[in-house]
Amino acid sequence: MMKFLLLLPLLVSITYAEAKIQKSSILDDVSLQGHIDLRAQTYLRLPQKKHQNNITTAAILEIAYAKDEFTLQSKFKAQQDYYDLQSVEEHNNRTYLRLDEFYAKFDFDDDQILFGKNVRFWGALEVRNITDGFNPDELRDDPFDMDKLGVWNVSFSHYTESGEITAIVKMYEQAREMSALPYVYYYFPESVNGFAYVYTETLKTQEGKNRPSIYLKYAASTDTEYALDYAVIFENGYDSQRYYTAGLNAGGTEIETEENAYLVNKLSTYNTLVVGATLLKLEAVYADVISDDKISDYYHIGLGVEHTLTQFYDEADLGLLVEYYKYGIFDKSKRSDLELLELFQNDLFLGARYTFNDANDASIVGGTILDLDYDEQVYYVEYETRVFETLKINLDYRYVKPSSDSLTAFHLMGKHERLSLQIGYYF
Repeated sequence: MMKFLLLLPLLVSITYAEAKIQKSSILDDVSLQGHIDLRAQTYLRLPQKKHQNNITTAAILEIAYAKDEFTLQSKFKAQQDYYDLQSVEEHNNRTYLRLDEFYAKFDFDDDQILFGKNVRFWGALEVRNITDGFNPDELRDDPFDMDKLGVWNVSFSHYTESGEITAIVKMYEQAREMSALPYVYYYFPESVNGFAYVYTETLKTQEGKNRPSIYLKYAASTDTEYALDYAVIFENGYDSQRYYTAGLNAGGTEIETEENAYLVNKLSTYNTLVVGATLLKLEAVYADVISDDKISDYYHIGLGVEHTLTQFYDEADLGLLVEYYKYGIFDKSKRSDLELLELFQNDLFLGARYTFNDANDASIVGGTILDLDYDEQVYYVEYETRVFETLKINLDYRYVKPSSDSLTAFHLMGKHERLSLQIGYYF
């Protein structure tokens, strides 16, 4: 007993040292990265009853643990809108704390299993990725950023020499919150026929929010003279396109509107083909609506060409961009593109990207989007650079001239012109 008591301090010290080593080893497998952004926007032209200026701060934090074949990944986003700190009538309703990703992943020789919440990107075009429908858009952020909400799913992927086959089950269809009336990009009216018009944060679904959506995806690349990357996706489940319905509330005091999700069999593809200094792009969607009396079967096609003039000036490259989008329905008695607020129904994009190829990764991209049906135009130019490898600066100008006689989404938002400055600190 005495020998044990004499050895006890030594055993405790050894155990404590081993625990410290184990803790240090665990921390060695943990990575942390993120950025903090400050964005200031001012509107040179804007609709009535909208805020002329807007300031938001946002922070994104990614924490990952990786050990051998196992990875645990998480991603958080927090945003604070200046006006949400003011009186209620000034609120933009753009402040939130959001869990974007939280998933576990197991990687084997030729297979991968993932389950949890994550964001997947599908697409090839510059202005709008019409095949990128796995994750819903965030309705409280700048719509030109195309911020996405993470979704709960489980997937199995098998890798071949040239590509991968993936089966995904999305387990939940989620409702979305929306910004408030004073924010420029809120597009519902304040009132209709004397009744307040209110967006409700509910989602009406055909078979319940827990009805799974199933995806089968095949993606591959060719190792030939002309490099081709392609992906084909089949979905049975809730469509990424949603529509709104409105009616008087139970008390008859206001009009409430809500989102609706419907079921489809959907086939999508996105592709890029490199021919010399030219990149050809194709995205296409065909949706067979299973049973909804308001929504027609539809198609959506996007074609793009990007030609790069290398060393256009000194070390800089100039990319010339052209894209065309076409959306159509097969049953004209059902909701049209206007009623669905589809912006890219017959649109042409002409743009350019100037890449300085310097140490600061500076670039300028801009162009115009021309609506060939409703006489709308969007003009923009965006400059981005890095400073000291930790600061990222983004300058942005946009001018939206909506249709004067058609109820497009831009018409509902109103004509506006803005300047934006964003400074991000990366760690």
